[in-house]
Amino acid sequence: MAYLHSGASSISLLFGFLVVWQARLSIFAVADELEVGRNDLCGTDLSTFLPPPYSNMSNIICSPVWNTYTLRYTRNKDNVLTIILSAVYTTGWVGIGFSRDGTMVGSSAMVGWFNKEGHAKIKQYYLQGTKTTQVIPNKGELPLTNIPSAVALHGATMYMAFQIKPETPLTHQPILLAFGSAYPVHNRLSHHDDKTTILFDFSAGSVSAGSNGILELKKNHGILGIVGWGLFLPSGAIVARYFRHKDPLWFYLHITIQFVGFIFGLATVVAGRQLYNKIHANVPTHRGIGIFILTLSILQVMAFFLRPNHEDKIRKYWNWYHHWVGRIALFFGALNIVLGIQIGNAGNSWKISYGFLLGAVLITVFALEALLFMRKSEKVDENPAFQMNPVI
Repeated sequence: MAYLHSGASSISLLFGFLVVWQARLSIFAVADELEVGRNDLCGTDLSTFLPPPYSNMSNIICSPVWNTYTLRYTRNKDNVLTIILSAVYTTGWVGIGFSRDGTMVGSSAMVGWFNKEGHAKIKQYYLQGTKTTQVIPNKGELPLTNIPSAVALHGATMYMAFQIKPETPLTHQPILLAFGSAYPVHNRLSHHDDKTTILFDFSAGSVSAGSNGILELKKNHGILGIVGWGLFLPSGAIVARYFRHKDPLWFYLHITIQFVGFIFGLATVVAGRQLYNKIHANVPTHRGIGIFILTLSILQVMAFFLRPNHEDKIRKYWNWYHHWVGRIALFFGALNIVLGIQIGNAGNSWKISYGFLLGAVLITVFALEALLFMRKSEKVDENPAFQMNPVI
């Protein structure tokens, strides 16, 4: 029996070894396939379909950047940067934008496409805003050279080539990548089907490790702001106004909810500060309103610890101050969330989500305000200001 048990153990160990070895081989096979895929993307002979000087570039740096997008570039001693962007293409347009702060507004982009007749088009666009009417053709701040830009289709891949000569060498550059499936009409672009922002390191020829971190930080900044200033702080104000008849429960709920909201709001500002340090976003209005709201929130916390007793004569003025500072903070909080979604080009899902939340808060306020009015009216009816004794 001992012999049989030992044999079974040996077989189990052998089987486990084979499984581990097979997994190891599979991992190496996947890695080899990825490397082959990279070589296929970057090993294309550009001289067979691109015109000079793009067809005879030397010392080309090639890097896959997003989905099927591959970025090739070379830079000469005069700081002329020759860029070739390639991506799988079916219909519509493909674009690459250069941003100061990682946002769409204020950026300049090169966009290429083939029209329905098969004619190649490439133009510079100035991204004045997030609406399609604010994407202006034949405008932009990219310092293009006199070398004509080019677009070519090689198999199922489109190649878009252009030259720029920036005043200072590009290093860590926020890059916008996007595509749309609809053909441009009179050079007007349709809304993009998908987009992303990366931080490309032109000194190393790779997507910076901070790219995903920046996108995640932007998302966290928005979520914290919506949860803090869009959910908790309005909820705490609702409790304080409409549930005073549940004394002292309303008070403890109010201070607890507002404290949680304050922590979320403070975290929002901290995340925004970190984001600004990374991309130096030029959003003075959004930043200014955020700092203003944080200041009002701190004043509200201080007011809580300095509130006078109910019997004090100044309690009435403290109530006015506390109520109106809170209302002003809530108004600017909602305004800044909308502004942040807009300048961050967050997309329809963010707009719909916050619109639903804001609508739910407003409907709740209107309903509770109506109930409060009816409750006060009933109290007035039950306790008239004066009564006349009936004449006997």
